[in-house]
Amino acid sequence: YAPGAATAALVESIVRDEKKLFSCCVSLNGEYGQNDICLGVPVTIGKNGWEKIVDYKLNEAEQGLFNKSADAVRNMNDVLKTL
Repeated sequence: YAPGAATAALVESIVRDEKKLFSCCVSLNGEYGQNDICLGVPVTIGKNGWEKIVDYKLNEAEQGLFNKSADAVRNMNDVLKTL
């Protein structure tokens, strides 16, 4: 049920141009200190799909954990490239 409800909410925000806040996996270009990687971050969703990345200021500990997650994704991407 939950995946369907989330999809319905995303579609509704697009169709109605509601510009609601969702967590989505998008390509980062400097946001949250990351480049050339797709990660889940808060974005506004409207008639054009995701329209804006909401770049919240993370404290040092939070940024460290976010960077660690980004490194894990990069490492997995590197492994997948070898297959």
